[in-house]
Amino acid sequence: MKDFVDLEGASGATYRFRLAPGGVVSTPMAGNYALLRVGANGVIVDTIAATNDLATATAAFQRSAAKKGGQQLYTRLNVSAAVREAERADIAAFNRAHKHRPA
Repeated sequence: MKDFVDLEGASGATYRFRLAPGGVVSTPMAGNYALLRVGANGVIVDTIAATNDLATATAAFQRSAAKKGGQQLYTRLNVSAAVREAERADIAAFNRAHKHRPA
């Protein structure tokens, strides 16, 4: 997959996420993360989450990759908890409506 991916929200907004090389995030900053894989019709969102510490996304990626495989970890930095959660909910709603089931 690419270094950057744009995920669409139900609102029509687009959110840019950056690849975490090797599925490792060492920055203890707040943000959103997505576990993505490529499907027949494009990118599939397996997980979309908001966190106060993106470094925790590494463990989530490792657990999920062990079960599903073929995933990549992408992150998006956000300062405000309200913004993080609103963006997470928007992306999750879009993917539910399009038959993808984010966790």
